Amino acid sequence: MVVEEPSLDISSPADIGQLKDYVKLKAQKYLLSARPLVSLERICFIILLVMLMKNLFNYGQTYLIASVEQRVIKDLRDRLYSHLHRLPLSFFHSQKTGRLISRITNDVTMIRGTITAVFSNVVRDSLLLFVCLFLVFWASWRLALVSLAVLPPSMLLIVTISKKLRRDSTLIQEKMGDITAVLQETISGIRVVKAFSMEEFEKSKFFRFTKAYLSSFLRLRRIGAMAAPLSEYLGVMVGTVVLWFGGRQILQEHTLQPDRFFVFLLAMFSMMAPIKSLSQVNTKIQEGLAAAKRVFSLLDTQPKVFDRPGAISVAGIRDSIEFRNVCFSYDGITDVLRDVSFKVEVGQVLAIVGPSGAGKSTLVDLLPKFYVPTSGNVLFDGVDALNISTDSLRSLMGIVTQETILFNDTVWNNIAYGCEDVPPEDVARAAKAANAHQFIEMLPSDYQTVMGERGVRLSGGQRQRIAIARAVLKNPPILILDEATSALDTESELLVQQAIERLMQNRTTFVIAHRLSTVQRADQIIVLDEGGIVQQGTHESLLLEEGMYRRLYELQFAASDPARASETVQ
Repeated sequence: MVVEEPSLDISSPADIGQLKDYVKLKAQKYLLSARPLVSLERICFIILLVMLMKNLFNYGQTYLIASVEQRVIKDLRDRLYSHLHRLPLSFFHSQKTGRLISRITNDVTMIRGTITAVFSNVVRDSLLLFVCLFLVFWASWRLALVSLAVLPPSMLLIVTISKKLRRDSTLIQEKMGDITAVLQETISGIRVVKAFSMEEFEKSKFFRFTKAYLSSFLRLRRIGAMAAPLSEYLGVMVGTVVLWFGGRQILQEHTLQPDRFFVFLLAMFSMMAPIKSLSQVNTKIQEGLAAAKRVFSLLDTQPKVFDRPGAISVAGIRDSIEFRNVCFSYDGITDVLRDVSFKVEVGQVLAIVGPSGAGKSTLVDLLPKFYVPTSGNVLFDGVDALNISTDSLRSLMGIVTQETILFNDTVWNNIAYGCEDVPPEDVARAAKAANAHQFIEMLPSDYQTVMGERGVRLSGGQRQRIAIARAVLKNPPILILDEATSALDTESELLVQQAIERLMQNRTTFVIAHRLSTVQRADQIIVLDEGGIVQQGTHESLLLEEGMYRRLYELQFAASDPARASETVQ
């Protein structure tokens, strides 16, 4: 069969049909001009080639989209996590841990869904919509203008639905944050929950939050589900009107050619699929925008800068540490510390005692610049702490607190935390100094034993000795001990106390303790009450005064040793 090949001359959009005929005849010539069996082979080859190319492009598209979205999400999560480390302690005290976790996990995942929707649907459907719109105007610009009459109400509908979707998406993410917060608190405090038989209470609280999440989620889906059918129905209405107007132009007015009208209808009805798809994608986009707002509100939280311009780095303290008329307030209204002044010489031990809520922990938190004074100065060798870089100042300090923080890692890595390239003998020496080496060797894998989250596999005394070993290895010139032995039994306290005494040698030490037996050998003692210093001196001099220190001492020793308490008073 011989097919006549036309010449290809497309000089205007009106000749677009000629292009179709040209391609059709070229294909017929290639497929049908040979023997039937050869033509069949060519058809089979073309089918295989087309499907191969289609699947290769689909594979490339899927992998490319996944690669792009995951790289974006990784960078975003990394930025969030890095930014959290720059925020001050006051920020974390005002936030729920679960909500912060939810922003880094759930909200970022929601943004990933938006990226997928944009790359896989929005770009493709927008291009298809543009092509169809071009064909519509090419076929009949008058009918195109008639069809665009539906654009204003459609845009109003989309804007209204988008606002509701974004608002409800924000609410859903907050509900998920509440769920994560309850879950985190329950798991962290599972020991207390079981001890007080509060399982049913915690379950009912959790179920209440999941029910609220379900209600918000269904409302979001109900609103989102309206977009596609409404858009499709509006499109059908427009198509019906256009069919009526176009039919009249062909049948009565003869102002429109049937083939142009056919192209118009084909292009217009082809627009419905991408419009419907874009309406559905809009739900994902609004969810992503709501999540992005929460994520970037966290990124926009400005870290407090505790270093003045030109802050210097220090390698040690040669003379003294001084608090000069220091006041501090968490909320800017109520002072937690009031006009606190004292001076500690290098190598001395300062003990800080007083009732709960007196401001003891707040005072020592000013040393590593976890907070800065509202007024007054903290001086290191006469230099204001604000004029010393925070990193260099903290490198001089070792902190051991009542609440021992250990990581779900090996004993070795917990002791060497913050120190790089530590020789094994140094880690073992630090553990021996902290009275920890003996029990570590009894663990299943000694120093390579994973301790579990927060060191759950160790006793309280063992965890505390690991923390002391960490401080010993750091070998800081300044040591802060915040109730380091208050939660231990007698035997554990003795071992920890021995380790602490070794650790305190030749260091400037700040000791907070409820048990006054641990502060008797301090070079000086300050007694805090309601944020102010009410007494200051040595153990012996303070016992001679009628004041809070003597009362606290008598209360502690009267129950355990009445004769000693009576002798002290006399």
